[in-house]
This record gives sequence, structure tokens and C-alpha cells, in this order.
Amino acid sequence: MLLYNTMTRKKEELRPVNGKKVNIYVCGPTVYNYIHVGNARQLCVFDTLRRYLKYRGYDVCYIQNFTDVDDKIIRIANEKGISSSDHAEAMIKEYFTDARGLNVTDADIHPKATESIDMILDMVKKLIDKGYAYQAGGDVYFSANKYAEYGKLSHMPLDDLRAGASERVGQEGEQKRDPMDFAVWKAAKEGEPYWDSPYGHGRPGWHIECSAMSSHFVNGTLDIHGGGADLIFPHHENEIAQSECANGYPLANIWMHGGMLNVDNRKMSKSKGNFFLVRELSERFGYEPVRLMLLQVQYRVQLNYTEEVMESALASLTRLKNCRTSLKNAISAAKEGEAEEAALKTCENRKQQFIKAMDDDLNTADGITAVFELVREINTAVSCQETVKGSLEAFEKTFDELTGVLGILYEKETEIPAHIIELAEKRTEARKNRDFTLADSIRDQIIAEGYIIEETRQGTNIKKA
Repeated sequence: MLLYNTMTRKKEELRPVNGKKVNIYVCGPTVYNYIHVGNARQLCVFDTLRRYLKYRGYDVCYIQNFTDVDDKIIRIANEKGISSSDHAEAMIKEYFTDARGLNVTDADIHPKATESIDMILDMVKKLIDKGYAYQAGGDVYFSANKYAEYGKLSHMPLDDLRAGASERVGQEGEQKRDPMDFAVWKAAKEGEPYWDSPYGHGRPGWHIECSAMSSHFVNGTLDIHGGGADLIFPHHENEIAQSECANGYPLANIWMHGGMLNVDNRKMSKSKGNFFLVRELSERFGYEPVRLMLLQVQYRVQLNYTEEVMESALASLTRLKNCRTSLKNAISAAKEGEAEEAALKTCENRKQQFIKAMDDDLNTADGITAVFELVREINTAVSCQETVKGSLEAFEKTFDELTGVLGILYEKETEIPAHIIELAEKRTEARKNRDFTLADSIRDQIIAEGYIIEETRQGTNIKKA
């Protein structure tokens, strides 16, 4: 499998450190609010990567953290008159509601910053002892100029980094020796949560959290480190610097970064009024089409969200569901018989097309194309009354396999109430008796109750309107 490595700016073959075991660390959300659609894109992308690697026979250890202490969390908690820990826990609960709604599988390990203080302080001590960090009052800073490779991920000239950092000195503290230095431990301010440390009461800097947690749970170089493109600098750049100085080995072999998301061709922003929470979209469209929409574009390509894009995803999802329903009905009605060679060959061709796309830097866009080509072929097979059950079952197995890897088409079909099924049976009997007036009356009654009835060669389909 080839993956684009931000560090080398080229696609590289995935070669796990430990054979078929793949260690992945993905930066999770800062839990001050519900997740927005940009967060959701990264969640769905890396969840799909995990699913695909497992499909290809890898043993995956997937780690995604929660930053549960942060300036925004503290500010909002203070405004609400609750503790920052209570607010963070409430938002983590809401995160899982949205993530599971998007069919994102829970990580194998979900470490929290507040539960990792000891390992963070151990790393801070290592950096001080090795001369890469220094104490200034109650703060501890990493000396960026002590790390010769600083800037190697973002590929930014050090002069540019220093100039940009100079603009933030007033925000980050006046005791830094160099504008590029960054905090690994912050002295507590009044009204903030804090932990005891050799440097006084304080809390961890943002970047050190991920370095300490990934080092703790994967004792060695990560196979893949992921996140959104907005994290390349400064977060991931600083992670690399402090991790490699403290540990003496590379933090990760492959750095994957998902492209950003625009709304109506503009950067998503609350001030611009184009900021969408996943919860809001799910209430309008459901979670399922949101996930499909987010995977319809290859993960490194900038995605532009519009109402039309969402409507297109809804239409695509409906087409998938209709295919699944007609295939199940066809299997029930088909004559017995082993899968035919032509059907097996078609299924294998679509699987190989799918694998080729996904092996090429997780190209979910082309992977979804393979699924819809399979749908077209399934519809042709279903429409032919001579297609035997074994062939249809082979199509169903392949269809479920590929949609399962993508994590799409996961919501259970609505159970049809018994009285609606009874009405449909009465309508079928009326049609047999050529009592079309009664049949139409029953159909109108079914529609009035919110269901649609369709007559096909394979029988009668009933679905929620």
C-alpha cells in the first residue's frame, strides 16, 4: 500500500516496523464543543484507513487522544460555572454520540491529557536533563534552536518560522529565550486547573501531550501519525522536535494529513456564518449520508461542502440502499444453483478495482466508483430472472464486503410494521383478483402512513418514505 508522506512529500510503501502489526496515532479533538464537519472528515478518513488495513490482513493498534485541558475548555467551563473536567467529560460523551453515529469505531486506546500527567512530566524532565528545555519561572520551554532538524515536516525556512513566532511572543510569554521556543509546561493562572510538578503548580503544553502519550503506548517509532493539515505546524512539528530529542528515535515513519474543508468555497468560520456542527447536519440529513459525502473525495484533496454535495450524497446512499433491498428480494425468489463463473469473475474484478484504488494512497473516491460499478452489475443480474441464487449471493457478499470497508450503508433498514405488511398482502391479492380500485385504495392508505410500495419482478418492496 502506498501512502503520501508529508515528511518526504511523496508516496511511500507502508512497511510496518513489526511485520503485519501497524501502530497508528491520530490527534483527536480538543473537547470544548461538539465536533464540526471538518473534525468529522478526519475521523472518517482514519477510521476507513484502519478498516482497510484490517481488511488487508494487518493487525492494527489505533490510538486517538482527547485534549481535555485547554484554554477554550477552561473559558467555557468558567462561563458555565462548572469545572473544566465536568465540561470536558460532557463533550467527550457528545463526541462519542457523533463519532458512533458516523460509524467511526472506537479507538483501541483513547488516552486523555489529564490522565497522562505523570508520563508528560517524565518527558519534560528528560528534555531538561538533556539540555533541550529550560525552566523560566513556573514555565518550561523547549529550545527549538537546539534541534537541528526543526522545520523538517512543514518544510518552512527557519527564518520564516522565527518571524511568525515573533508575532506570538506576547501571547505565549515574555520569558522565552527565542521566539520559536514553545511551552511544554505552563504555570497555572488564577482560576485554572493545575497539577503539582517540580516547577510549581501548572498544566501541560498542548504539543507535549501527544508526544508523551504516543511514546507511552507505542514503545518505539509509530508506523503512521495522522491528523488534519492544519496540525502540520506548529503541533506536529513541535511533537517531532520534543519526541525525537527526548527519545532518540524517529517519532513516525509516515505522516498522513487530511485536506481542509471549505463551505461554499470559503474557509469554514463562525464569523462567516458557515460553520457546521456534525450534530446539526445529522439532524437534517442523518449521519449516514454525511460519512458518504466525506469519503467521496480523496482525503488529501480539499473538500468543498455545499447543499448540492450533500443532496448528491443522499441520492447515492438511496441508490445503494435500493440495490441492497432488490438484491435481498432477488435472492429470496431466485432458483437454486451454484454461483456461475461469470458472476464470480465480475465480483473479483470489482474487488481488485477497489483494492487498487485504496492501495493508492487511500483513494476512497475511486473505491466508491468501484462500488457503484458493482451496483450497476448487480442491478443487471437482479433484472434477469435466470440468475441463480449462488450468483446473487456472491454479489451480496462482495457488496457487503466493500461497503463495510468504507463504513458506509451501516444503518439498519427500518422494520416494516406488521399492519403495513398485511395491507401490502391484501393489495397483492386485490391485484390478482383484478380489483384495481381496491388495490389503489390500499396503496393510498400505505402512502398515508409514510411508506412506499413498489412492484418488481422479484416481488413487492415496502420502504419508509
